[in-house]
Amino acid sequence: MNNPRIPFLSLDLQHNTVKQEIQAAIQRVYDSNWFILGKEVEAFEKEYAAYNKMSFCVGVGNGLDALTMSLLACGIETGDEVIVPAHTYLATWLAITRTGATIVPVEPDENTFNIDVSRIEAAITARTKAILPVHLYGQACDMTAIMEQAEQHNLFVIEDNAQAQGARWLQNLTGSFGHVNATSFYPTKNLGALGDGGAVTTPNEDKAQFVKQFRNYGLAEKNIAVRSGINSRLDEVQAAVLRIKLKHLDEWNEQRRQIASLYLEQLNGIGDIVLPLSDKEAYHVYHLFVIRTEHRDRLQKHLANAAIETMIHYPIPPHLQQSYSGLHFKKGEFPLTEKIANTSLSLPLWPGMTSADVERIGDEIKVFFLR
Repeated sequence: MNNPRIPFLSLDLQHNTVKQEIQAAIQRVYDSNWFILGKEVEAFEKEYAAYNKMSFCVGVGNGLDALTMSLLACGIETGDEVIVPAHTYLATWLAITRTGATIVPVEPDENTFNIDVSRIEAAITARTKAILPVHLYGQACDMTAIMEQAEQHNLFVIEDNAQAQGARWLQNLTGSFGHVNATSFYPTKNLGALGDGGAVTTPNEDKAQFVKQFRNYGLAEKNIAVRSGINSRLDEVQAAVLRIKLKHLDEWNEQRRQIASLYLEQLNGIGDIVLPLSDKEAYHVYHLFVIRTEHRDRLQKHLANAAIETMIHYPIPPHLQQSYSGLHFKKGEFPLTEKIANTSLSLPLWPGMTSADVERIGDEIKVFFLR
């Protein structure tokens, strides 16, 4: 008898838990006949700012726009340099490109996958304007070291918090350290909408006002544009959905952590697997559970044959993407980033996943390494 498929991601538990609330919220928006920049967006902005213990939150259309506007709010422009992880999703680099600034990649820490803070100092030059740390896979960066370096060199910090809503560093939430911070509410995120969405958080009123204007054509008020902006607004339906999901975020994150702990127990000492290591100062929310092995491709095929879905984050690093060939980075220039890209495998993890699912995946991985 064939085993049932274990999907890489299932939103069933999350959406079934809040189904009636979400349907009521969507009906509320529908009945209001107000769909852009209304009461739901305003309420969500207040609630998400309060959750992050930040003064301001501005809802925008997606995570890439949130990153771009965060950089622009700090005055990042052509001629500036922005320090960014070499190992990250392409969108982080794209945001810097859109400002005209120069990308300065820094290798990751092999254990946490995040930017190696010990390498940042060597990357700082007279043209450096900002550091853009990414809390990758749900793991908080060492924000103590990053903020100290930024203060010492008078640099802006813009956090990319798209994969880490609810994560903490020294009890403070990610997305609350930087001068301006960006997140995504893509449906697969720990806090996901039913479509695209994003937000910017900041303690600074002027920077929040900049983003509010920039997201809406640069308008300070109706028909009065004070700057050249774009159209990137979180809509009322997504805001209404996010308001409901936000109330469950901590509970769902704790479920992710419990599933991760089962994986860590199941896979400890198996083959050449390198398990994700969490800093003791961090509260990891496991947006993804990423292992590393030199046998990645064969293991992925073995698991697929056992009806277990996996993914690779990310098989081609930004510096080797064709779109960035103009930067003239060479293969081998960032060896740790390339090693991670060639050996990483993301295992299924989502709220509602059972211990039996984790045990079955662990058993199949053991079969692979022991055969």
